[in-house]
Amino acid sequence: MFHSGLHSFSRLMISLTLAAGLALLAGGAKAQDKRQNAPGEFDFYVLSLSWSPSFCEEAAERGGRSQIQCSGRPYAFVVHGLWPQYENGFPEYCQRPAPRLNRSIVSSMLDLMPAPGLIFNEWDKHGTCAGLTDRSYFETIRKARAAIKIPPEYLDLSQAKTVAPAEVEEAFIKANPGLSNAAVSVTCNRTRLSEVRICLSKDLQFRACDEIERRACRRDQVTMPPIRGG
Repeated sequence: MFHSGLHSFSRLMISLTLAAGLALLAGGAKAQDKRQNAPGEFDFYVLSLSWSPSFCEEAAERGGRSQIQCSGRPYAFVVHGLWPQYENGFPEYCQRPAPRLNRSIVSSMLDLMPAPGLIFNEWDKHGTCAGLTDRSYFETIRKARAAIKIPPEYLDLSQAKTVAPAEVEEAFIKANPGLSNAAVSVTCNRTRLSEVRICLSKDLQFRACDEIERRACRRDQVTMPPIRGG
């Protein structure tokens, strides 16, 4: 009887703990939902710059290549996206279905985002959360990219380079007055540098953010494959 009672008590405690945990999660979700996925309701942007040679090498390993990005002219850093963010978390897919994206806008963005599929996806997932028209959103991407100077050592990388993520951050900080460690982060995929992410206010000024640091690369060193093609 004692063991039976103990087991019943244990099951009850587990059930109560799970219930409390679910209630806490529900409460957290409810707090987040006050403006969850409301277009234009966000705190800042993250501009994500992808190191194209890393993307193309990984695409080749998976057996697929983006024809424009990986077989056309050589690309260094390209725009992955401009992402509305909350101080904690981020909105996504704020209009379902997303307003149809004008193909002339897609064509106009290929110099910065050299993959039509990427442009369509970024509009559906992130652009619809900006509270802007499609044309205004992609004009904002162009302005954000124009505000960032790529460090000269990464403009024409002809040989693979081994770097520390902090070294890449410092190079961007040096090239962009006003940018600080608190506003830039490097991500990696396995052994390669993937992206440099920069936090910007809604008026595209550098601003500190904790959010991007949570996803930062934790490796001591990563490889930047060389620029090829063209």
